[in-house]
Amino acid sequence: MPCAWVLGDAVYGADRRLRVMLEQRGQPYLLGVRGNDTVWAELDGSAGQHAPELLARALPAQAWRRLSAGAGAKGERLHDWARVRLVRLQQPPWDHWLLVRRSTADPEDLAYFVVFGPAGSRLLDLARVAGRRWLVEECFEAAKQEVGLADYEVRSWHGWHRHVTLAMLALALLAGLRARLNAAARGGGEPPVSSSCPSACPSSAA
Repeated sequence: MPCAWVLGDAVYGADRRLRVMLEQRGQPYLLGVRGNDTVWAELDGSAGQHAPELLARALPAQAWRRLSAGAGAKGERLHDWARVRLVRLQQPPWDHWLLVRRSTADPEDLAYFVVFGPAGSRLLDLARVAGRRWLVEECFEAAKQEVGLADYEVRSWHGWHRHVTLAMLALALLAGLRARLNAAARGGGEPPVSSSCPSACPSSAA
């Protein structure tokens, strides 16, 4: 199924075969990595394999920008963001980066992502893409609570796939009903946009 970006945590980011497969397909991705993993980048003028946490410490103050990763329940989710271009065999129109997210409350709280995407991507674009994972996770959490996404006792792929498919279909139905009721309550206007699951589900399905 075509999608704009593939997102995942450090379990997926550590799988180099997955990353290579996505790159061969021309599929942009933003995948988490651990601070003590290694990536190919320049540090102190020499290229080599370096830990993301070392690359983040070497960034100058002007490399960081405070950006929103999207709206949350309490307003914009603001973090400090920076990126380092990775030393890879990039070919137009693609490029690779290490993206770093820093907490505004605790400068020692850092998260790292490896990125493969269009060469013209802005730092703001990457921060927004990283923020989409929250919406997907909210969607899955709603599915577990409302339609029993995680309530299965199956031992086969077919059984699991049928359960998950029906659960997500039921959640999509509920999301559509809620959007329609909200629109009717507002006098037939457009459904309100929120960070809750109904607005997130299309993104997670993609």
